Amino acid sequence: MKNKKALIGIILFIVLIIAIIVIKYLTDNDKGDILTGKLTTVYVATGGGKEDFLNDEDVNKILRKKYKINAVFDTWSNGKTITKPLIRESVGLGSQNIINRMSSGEEFTILSVGVSKYDALFTSDQRFYDYYKLSPNKEAGESDRYTVLDGGLTLNTPIVIYSWKEVVDALINESIVTETDGVYYITDMNKLIDYILQGKKWSDIGLGSLYGNINIASTDPVSSSPGATYYGLLLSILSGGQVTSDNIENNLPKLKDFYIKSGYMNNTPADLFERYLKTGMGGEPMIVDYEKSMIDFANSSPDAFNQVKDDIRILYPTPTIWNSHCFTVFTDKGAKLYEALNDKEIGQIAWEKYGFRTGVTGGTYDVSSIGLGVPQTITSTVTSLKMDTYNRLIEYLK
Repeated sequence: MKNKKALIGIILFIVLIIAIIVIKYLTDNDKGDILTGKLTTVYVATGGGKEDFLNDEDVNKILRKKYKINAVFDTWSNGKTITKPLIRESVGLGSQNIINRMSSGEEFTILSVGVSKYDALFTSDQRFYDYYKLSPNKEAGESDRYTVLDGGLTLNTPIVIYSWKEVVDALINESIVTETDGVYYITDMNKLIDYILQGKKWSDIGLGSLYGNINIASTDPVSSSPGATYYGLLLSILSGGQVTSDNIENNLPKLKDFYIKSGYMNNTPADLFERYLKTGMGGEPMIVDYEKSMIDFANSSPDAFNQVKDDIRILYPTPTIWNSHCFTVFTDKGAKLYEALNDKEIGQIAWEKYGFRTGVTGGTYDVSSIGLGVPQTITSTVTSLKMDTYNRLIEYLK
């Protein structure tokens, strides 16, 4: 009996020691506040394209230590934030009881009792941020919306065109591209668009080693937000920077022809960027993507980046367009996270590791360490098109 009691005492002592070690570990790693309830948990419905940044250990350490925030970013597609009830159960999280009832056909809204609500929305496209602030179109099946308290542009990256040294040298000879202080700008975008619409071949501009017609690969604008942003830029350029009800009628057929000539399209920017790197100039002479992609690649795969950086060229259309990740505040907790995401230290991480420029104008950064032609600031841009213009464009392309 005494041996049994002694054994129990030893086991309890070991358990106590382990508990102390675990608590100390969590505290030393800034996670102990979660156990003691000192952190404020903020739930955010989040569009794609920034997952690595939001999961970054240093970013979350700043959120926990400086702002006492435990941020939970649930993945949403931009379009579903408009058509589905913006509750956690819509993406299979929150109350399992409500999830089961929803799967059985029962309808819920953000006003329903017991649903798991969000404190903020973090879209990956400004048009959805602007559109969410409007009243829902019930006839179109749109869901009820939270009252918007605050918000704005938080992470930015411009649309760029990635190419290769030989291709860019040929475009310079055609007076389409201009090099200024080591940065390459497409200063005659209309001429490049005309070359594609006319069916000019690569060999027509002195690139006999490339087969087929001049083309710029992009993701599909019908199914991809980055592709839609790019085609919105093309529509703005064809319209002289201002899309109106008159000039859109003349330019939509041109874009349809451009779309058809583009051929096969990837659905995600990541797939397209990978093809560009793996197949080289022969496979993808020119692609559309975000500036952040190359900076992220350089940081995450330095050895691979060093193998290709001398041949890579980044082209900045003049004008270009921002891909803006916008934060929409619904609650006081959401406002607290919005403030935190605008922290200068977090902004520096966003740029140096993931290629996001922060702030309304895209910020100012030291770009010299990248080793590629990246401008200090982006000045020549067009504004994002409104949702109804994008919808009209996409429907026409279909």
